[in-house]
Amino acid sequence: MQLRFTRTNTEIDTLIEQLLEKAGGIHHPSIVREMIISALKAGQDTDYLADLKLLSNTMKEMRYTTLVFAPYRHKKKVTIFGSARTEPHEPMYKKCVQFGRKLADQGFMVITGGGGGIMQAGNEGAGSEASFAANIKLPFEQSANVVMLKNPRLITYKYFFNRKVAFVKEADAIAVFPGGFGTLDEAMEVFTLIQTGKTSPKPMVLVDTDDGYWEHFFRFVKERLLVMGFISPEDFSIFTITKSVDEAVQVIEDFYINYHSIRFVNGELIIRLTKEITPEQIEMLENEFPELRLSGSRIEAISARPEEADEPDLLDLPRIAFNFHRQHYGLLMAFIRRINTF
Repeated sequence: MQLRFTRTNTEIDTLIEQLLEKAGGIHHPSIVREMIISALKAGQDTDYLADLKLLSNTMKEMRYTTLVFAPYRHKKKVTIFGSARTEPHEPMYKKCVQFGRKLADQGFMVITGGGGGIMQAGNEGAGSEASFAANIKLPFEQSANVVMLKNPRLITYKYFFNRKVAFVKEADAIAVFPGGFGTLDEAMEVFTLIQTGKTSPKPMVLVDTDDGYWEHFFRFVKERLLVMGFISPEDFSIFTITKSVDEAVQVIEDFYINYHSIRFVNGELIIRLTKEITPEQIEMLENEFPELRLSGSRIEAISARPEEADEPDLLDLPRIAFNFHRQHYGLLMAFIRRINTF
């Protein structure tokens, strides 16, 4: 039988409905129904065991990720990347401990990879109660650090890609300390996700060494990627480089002075705020950022759209909306920082 996501599966649809009712406590049953159909279709589509194991393990890991993070959904979190090989006596380790401690003092929670080096420093600074660890099974180097070893917010992943989803999806900000291939891989992925709008706007801070690890790296970015046209000048709005822990924390805090979150509704970009902005300030935004809007679109102060009813705790927030030119996510980051100055 060829299964479909539409309700044309006759007896199978009835059995799924009965299963959902029998299980009880199912939230958003229409979505869960589609997940069941997907699993059945996967079983029909391939007899290759490794593929089915990958799909099954991916679902298990992502379900557990959601379970662990869900109780802390309304707490802001900062993901910290950096080398597992940074030793406790090194300046960057001590700087990361200080960074994690200052974040926790300001009410943030910290997410790390759960291993040693910078990861342990971030957890150590924030403390076990304000920390998550997204660990990875490796044949060498990586095991849960002493801060997170028996923590209920420790998740150990089989797949890097699930771990990366957790790092970015659950974070309200990203901080990257110096590191090797793994750290650069994580940093480049976040650059790409923000640049292409595949994750919500969030501040990204590159915490530098005294001799300029990130300054050296971005000299190449400027002299090669920018000059050759592979990136745009506005992409430099995606990140901030600083050697100061205080400035790094301030950049993260400042991003949420007025900006709250975004959502697209029928192609319209809605920016939710913590306080209203005036018509004069909206006019300033239109004059300063004309490239952000599609031709003929204006920035308007609006109330919540009916489609936003599934987020009832956000319905009372002030909003602005416009038809966004989706090639300018870098510029959108600058736009949000401008809103935060009002």
